[in-house]
Amino acid sequence: MLSFMDGFSGYNKILMAPKDMEKTVFITEWGTYYYRVMPFGLKNVGATYQRTTTTLFHDIMHRDVEVYVDDMIVKSRDKADHLEALERFFEMI
Repeated sequence: MLSFMDGFSGYNKILMAPKDMEKTVFITEWGTYYYRVMPFGLKNVGATYQRTTTTLFHDIMHRDVEVYVDDMIVKSRDKADHLEALERFFEMI
């Protein structure tokens, strides 16, 4: 059994390192701002998100879960095992 999940815009949940926030400064007519979370346009967002998901699911990767950037697949051989795998997945996420 397979369950497919999409972590759409999950990179927006990853906080920027405080020393790197000033590198994302932009100016508007209302003031000067910077990003506190990773914006989409940064060059290394994909690699950072992949590293984060790999670290998060390290204990169950290749056994219950496969992750590629923001696509996550929970897998099992039968229904009972699948519900347990989904429970482990959602507890971690």
